[in-house]
Amino acid sequence: MSKITGFMTFAREAPGERPIAERVGDWQPIHLHLPDERLQTQAARCMDCGIPFCHKGQTLAGMTTGCPINNLIPEWNDLIYRGLWRQAYDRLAKTNNFPEFTGLVCPAPCEAACTLGISDPPVTIKSIEYAIIDRAFDEGWVRPAAPARRTGKRVAVIGSGPAGLACADQLNTVGHSVTVFERADRIGGLLMYGIPNMKLDKGLVERRLDVLRAGGVRFVTGISVGEDVTADELRRDFDAIVLCTGATRPRDLSVPGRELGGVHFAMDFLRGNTRSLLDSGPASLRPSPADGQYLSAAGRDVIVIGGGDTGTDCVATALRHGCRSLVQFEIMPQPPAARAADNPWPQWPRVYKLDYGQAEAAAVFGDDPRAYSVQTTALLGDANGCLRGLRTVDVAWERGDDGRMAPRPVPGSEREWPAQMVILALGFLGPEGELPVQLGAAQDGRSNVAAPYGRYQTSAPDVFAAGDARRGQSLVVWAIHEGRGAAREVDRYLMGETNLP
Repeated sequence: MSKITGFMTFAREAPGERPIAERVGDWQPIHLHLPDERLQTQAARCMDCGIPFCHKGQTLAGMTTGCPINNLIPEWNDLIYRGLWRQAYDRLAKTNNFPEFTGLVCPAPCEAACTLGISDPPVTIKSIEYAIIDRAFDEGWVRPAAPARRTGKRVAVIGSGPAGLACADQLNTVGHSVTVFERADRIGGLLMYGIPNMKLDKGLVERRLDVLRAGGVRFVTGISVGEDVTADELRRDFDAIVLCTGATRPRDLSVPGRELGGVHFAMDFLRGNTRSLLDSGPASLRPSPADGQYLSAAGRDVIVIGGGDTGTDCVATALRHGCRSLVQFEIMPQPPAARAADNPWPQWPRVYKLDYGQAEAAAVFGDDPRAYSVQTTALLGDANGCLRGLRTVDVAWERGDDGRMAPRPVPGSEREWPAQMVILALGFLGPEGELPVQLGAAQDGRSNVAAPYGRYQTSAPDVFAAGDARRGQSLVVWAIHEGRGAAREVDRYLMGETNLP
């Protein structure tokens, strides 16, 4: 594998990012890329470790570790080390429909499971993955997967996020005629409107969509299935239906003052900003959208409630608007600087780190914007019904009589914070709408579409479900995994057998 002693010879070198002072003034991608020869050196760090935990995705202690789509990571690392880029792309394309997305926005659970990570910084898997697909597009290796013949079977995929696109791509390759329905005005779902442009350039999304269109996948936008198109109409026109609508129902904050003006869900904030950027044209990419049709944080004291990737994206977006101050509340305690004893490899490392948004906020305002172990108790308004601030209490996490950890208010820790904008990034509860009910597809106790993992078939035999709509809020890489799996089972349902992986 690669250079046998490479992991001992070479230090980890991750690609850099554009200087913060420069990038917070625009919406251009923040990521930089290593030249080929330095990428080959990084690939040489891949060990001949015998059992490559990196390419087997699993859930340990409630967190993902390893690659859920089973990327053949050691194989393409070795090929990159030897300069065989085309062969590396062929290996990567066997398992991943969209490496350009996972190579930018996936949190890299593969690196968390890298064997080298037991004692040293892990291999830079994510950046090598992105470099492979970027070169593949530049060299013209990425071609439409138009089938030699059509089966005559028609499949409707509802939702155009990563699960829906992966499912459509796989089904199209074996000859089924696939139509993807999207209620928004642009295709891409989470990839288009849920992730800001500086983190995932929308040109990359459109580039991939062009490949899918050329291969024969049909896209329909501005259609809310279940309202504009009924379940009966779907069944009349299609032989199978796949629900990939995501888990888009946001978790709300039930405190006094929730009705005040200035309190917004994270996706409303992010979606409006990206749509406005795209509608305003190329000049909008700095410093603000030109059409003004978005929720602006300019000149405001902003508080983001909730962490995770969505909270980070809200922090970075508010900074680019020119907010006056910025705080992010986390109800959990601050993680330790290094793995704790109860968080061993290969679990996902629960350690303190600055993501890109927090690093930007620290550079602009002088400190990490996060306040840990903080719970909001009330939103405060002015005489006009507009938000002026909020009240919080610090919490201590204690084990209750049932053995579960729970937050307990710390007496005397109440505080008030100025805020004219509060962004709720508290996660998601399940799919929106009544479409599963209309189709006769049962839902579980969390309102997700009930479909067994690995089979993806619902209680309605012609209806399948994949991605966040089935499993709840999760990672892009799990969505791709499930979209591929659902495509396999749809093909089996339609044809009696399948050769899809």
